[in-house]
Amino acid sequence: MVFGPASRLGVSLFDETDPVEWVPGRSEEEIEVVIKAVYRQVLGNAYVMESERLTVAESQFKRGEFTVREFVRQVAKSDLYQSRFFTSCARYRAIELNFRHLLGRPPVDLEEMRMHSTILDTEGFEADIDSYIDSDEYQSTFGEDFVPYIRGYKSEACTSMVQFTHTFELVRGASSSSLKGDLSGIKPKLNSLVINPTPTAPISPASDGATFSTPAVAPRVRHGVGASAEGKVYRIEVTGYRAKAVNRVSKFRRCNQVYLVPFNKLSDEYKRIHRQGGIIASISPVE
Repeated sequence: MVFGPASRLGVSLFDETDPVEWVPGRSEEEIEVVIKAVYRQVLGNAYVMESERLTVAESQFKRGEFTVREFVRQVAKSDLYQSRFFTSCARYRAIELNFRHLLGRPPVDLEEMRMHSTILDTEGFEADIDSYIDSDEYQSTFGEDFVPYIRGYKSEACTSMVQFTHTFELVRGASSSSLKGDLSGIKPKLNSLVINPTPTAPISPASDGATFSTPAVAPRVRHGVGASAEGKVYRIEVTGYRAKAVNRVSKFRRCNQVYLVPFNKLSDEYKRIHRQGGIIASISPVE
């Protein structure tokens, strides 16, 4: 069961698409669908060139030497995966992406992330990948023949509302990739949010601010009823900062920011943003 309107949360395609399963006797075309589904999920919806595909592992899978689970393991342990999501990423960013790619959900809490960090320190990258794929959770959810899929937006896949909201920090709709679809890129996205733990507001990928980072809670921002006479706080998403205000190297550099502003401060914030050369992408009330 989907919690909330799937189309507004950006998970309608996940919700409307049946999980991909390998069954004996499938045609070559159907097996190719399974292979592409594994690449799409494990590599975070990133484009894979023909020269980057794992031709040996694909052949073994087509000959029946691998189950889907073992093919997932081969892709997750590949040099391609390591270069994109491990060696180039911060430690906790790599871990949170492993959860997205291999279990289809965000981490439960900081302790779960620390557990995988310990495995990386003591046993290495491949052992950590095995810890996801050999887990009881993976086996009971996907088994040997289902391609992993995004499921963190479903209530049964999460243990708390905080974890549920963190799904939308990792998944910005079915068309965005793990790295290019988010301004956080290779930097940790959930680290500070799981330490507290802190729920976040799901922002629809249909909005202009779909790729913006979660705003930091600055001391000057007041939240909730009483933030102003009207008791409203607004989320302002800003883009378009250019060299004159931010960077003297390239006038095309964009610096995206998000601000949470009380109603009675909106006018002053508009003026400040425009003075600095920013462009307001969207304004929405924080409910």
